[in-house]
Amino acid sequence: MKLGFLTACLPKLKLEDLAKWASEEGFRSLELASWPVKSKRDYQARQIDAASFKASDAERINELFSNYNLTISALAYYDNNLHPNLKKRKEYHDHLKKVINAASLLGVKLVGTFVGGRPDKSPTENMKEIGKVFRGLVKYAEDKGVRLMIENCPMEGWLKFATPGNYAYSPELWDALFNEVPSENFGLNLDPSHLYWLGIDYLQVIEDFSEKIFHAHAKDTEILSQGQYEYGFFGRQIEPVPWKSGWWRYRIPGLGEIDWNRFISKLQANGYNHVISIEHEDPVWEGTEEKIKNGLRLGFRHLSPFVI
Repeated sequence: MKLGFLTACLPKLKLEDLAKWASEEGFRSLELASWPVKSKRDYQARQIDAASFKASDAERINELFSNYNLTISALAYYDNNLHPNLKKRKEYHDHLKKVINAASLLGVKLVGTFVGGRPDKSPTENMKEIGKVFRGLVKYAEDKGVRLMIENCPMEGWLKFATPGNYAYSPELWDALFNEVPSENFGLNLDPSHLYWLGIDYLQVIEDFSEKIFHAHAKDTEILSQGQYEYGFFGRQIEPVPWKSGWWRYRIPGLGEIDWNRFISKLQANGYNHVISIEHEDPVWEGTEEKIKNGLRLGFRHLSPFVI
């Protein structure tokens, strides 16, 4: 196993500077953010410009990573691939294919994304549409020697308040998802932080879906007792903010309630030997480049004893 992080938390840092810093801090892998230049999403960046990526870019980046004893665990582009606006949806699909192309040129075997969701359709209808969309996207990736993986964030309230924005957040939905898209090259980028606040056993899913876990995120969750009292499970209702329920928040590994020793040990026991990639979305350690870096340092120190 290796420790790495998703580079979206440092959007202003050039790849050369980011690789140098990561290597000096002891990281051995990076999950490279690959959003388009015009994206306005939060927690996004573009250390890889997939839209204009060429073989010469791949050669330069692979040499850079070799010099710093780093690997690329995956390319990351998370948007709503089921967007109800078909023009936007096509833009997202077109860019995702460019990210897959870039991964192929780099020799990177994994690309992460969301299935997304449509708030104007039922969950069952969403799943059927996901099947139609992703059978084609997975085949495109397969032809390039790349596997697609879905991160299990609910993205609640993404397009409509109190509705999921990504229908891939629970074992029920994973079963349906893999039934709709029955491919060995379609799997999960497993993040226990979402499972924790949803009340889903983040250890049991490792046993039940071990063959589908392609990559693992390290993000923690802290339960806010005062917020639980004020808002309850459904979260803040008056002037709500997407992904900020008021009763839980994401934290750097070790600052929340995930048992990382047990989580990583369970992954290892079930055959996982890839990267543990810190996804930094901790509001306490945001605001400046130095604070973000310090947050990553804290996560690295906490996780290092468990990664062999």
